[in-house]
Amino acid sequence: MLPLVELVTTLVTDEAAATRTEEFAGTVLGKQVVRCSDRSGFVVNALLVPYLLAAIRMVEAGFATVEDVDKAVVAGLSHPMGPLRLSDLVGLDTLKLIADKMFEEFKEAAVRAAAAVAAMVEAGQTGQEIRSGFSTRY
Repeated sequence: MLPLVELVTTLVTDEAAATRTEEFAGTVLGKQVVRCSDRSGFVVNALLVPYLLAAIRMVEAGFATVEDVDKAVVAGLSHPMGPLRLSDLVGLDTLKLIADKMFEEFKEAAVRAAAAVAAMVEAGQTGQEIRSGFSTRY
């Protein structure tokens, strides 16, 4: 389980309820809590999805291989895994679902699902859960 809870509030969220939730998540569950307002992607996916899709587009364009993109991020940015392996871990079907929702809301090219993701999901290649995705290529 991830050590983070994104506490999403709206204009009608009761501040006392939000504070109790934050305390519970931090104290009882041992989670780090970040607050944000309600929008598609919240904080983590709003940053993660465009990053993953940019990496996939690099491979689609023939700029670099799956292995080289992942290797560059692990070695060059000190990330624990590369974006294509992470896409497989998240699940390509899940990535597409989130990207589609974010694109519907924001109409930004950075969150439009890459063609490779749509094709792989349609073919049933959804990632690590079935050992079929980008990182199975190396």
